[in-house]
Amino acid sequence: QVQLVESGGGLVQAGGSLRLSCAASGRTFSSYAMGWFRQAPGKEREFVAAINWSGGRTRYADSVKGRFTISRDNAENTVYLQINSLKPEDTAVYYCAADPSWRSSLMVRPSEYSYWGQGTQVTVSA
Repeated sequence: QVQLVESGGGLVQAGGSLRLSCAASGRTFSSYAMGWFRQAPGKEREFVAAINWSGGRTRYADSVKGRFTISRDNAENTVYLQINSLKPEDTAVYYCAADPSWRSSLMVRPSEYSYWGQGTQVTVSA
């Protein structure tokens, strides 16, 4: 079992940057793959980025490649999402999630993740 708490969201102008953090409790965090998802009003939750247990492999949605960077610090039980060159269409609630199963691939479907945080709002003004 792991609890996840996101932070770092806010209101930012287009072109700006944010760094989201997801703090995890539990001794097994370092063995979990982690993902970031987002959900805009009236839309389904969508995959943003994922990282494997060691940080050695990452995966990104095409819409964020080159602008978003996922990383993790297992010593601090934290996963990060650096968001640069923000666009109004990035406005959403951002969630982190944990996948405790030892899969060979990084998952992109929300149903593949077992634990979720409460989300942090990111609003990008034009």
